[in-house]
Amino acid sequence: MEYYLQLIINGLVVGSIYSLVALGFVIIYKATKVVNFAQGELVMVGAYMCFSLTVQFQIPFLLAFVMTLGFSVILGMAIERMILRPLIGEPIISVIMVTVGLSSVLKALVQMFWGTQLRAYPPVLPQEPVFIAGLPISPVYIAAFVLSVVLFAIFSAFFKYSSVGIAMRATAQDQQAAQSMGIGIKNIFALSWCIAAVVSSIGGVILGNINGINSQLGHLGLKVFPAVILGGLDSLLGAALGGLIIGVLENIGDGLAKDILGLGGFREVAAFVILVLILMIRPYGLFGTEEIERV
Repeated sequence: MEYYLQLIINGLVVGSIYSLVALGFVIIYKATKVVNFAQGELVMVGAYMCFSLTVQFQIPFLLAFVMTLGFSVILGMAIERMILRPLIGEPIISVIMVTVGLSSVLKALVQMFWGTQLRAYPPVLPQEPVFIAGLPISPVYIAAFVLSVVLFAIFSAFFKYSSVGIAMRATAQDQQAAQSMGIGIKNIFALSWCIAAVVSSIGGVILGNINGINSQLGHLGLKVFPAVILGGLDSLLGAALGGLIIGVLENIGDGLAKDILGLGGFREVAAFVILVLILMIRPYGLFGTEEIERV
């Protein structure tokens, strides 16, 4: 029982990171109706940038973290202005394919500057585990979960109460109506990419402190995609819950596969097995908006 409780706790931590990255997927989709397949590479770039500032330039971690967020804002704005804005009005599939190409470019740049070997962050928090209900939990796990919950609460309040957040929700609902009310659609698009880059970088830094980083970190975007589908592509709450559910099911499924079947590596495919089941039962996810066409 303690073993499976530990799996659930680890799944909640990993799932909270999935939720952050899924939030970036949802924000871009809500604003532009585009699925960003470079989301995982944004996670990787943010993680490597913070690592480089901390280890190579010997900048204190907190300052390096803030500088990484600033870099993420600039990166998100540059991607939207130089790559995606010229594609406004083009078929959605063309924009999606551009994000696929962007993911390859970002991965190649990371391998060019930092290589492919595993790199570890210097310890930021104490290494001694904290015992909760008799279970040893690493302080970095607790910090990761708390930070993810706090950030989700902040973004939820931002979208619900701030004028900019309301403008983004209006743009997602109806771009033409929002533009007729004086909302700058292009600025909303740029802001959505900036926010997506920021939350991705935060997720990358958290993961880097837990498991280290390498050039395969970009694959996280594909692992998070089932969480986005489960919650619904246009639901912030769905992104949060979907990430937590996928994280827990992934860890428990991997544990059961090892104990009962003696199979290892199920964790790598668990999310995609869940994705197939989701699409068979609820194609629009738990909280997604079902589109009904009348003829």
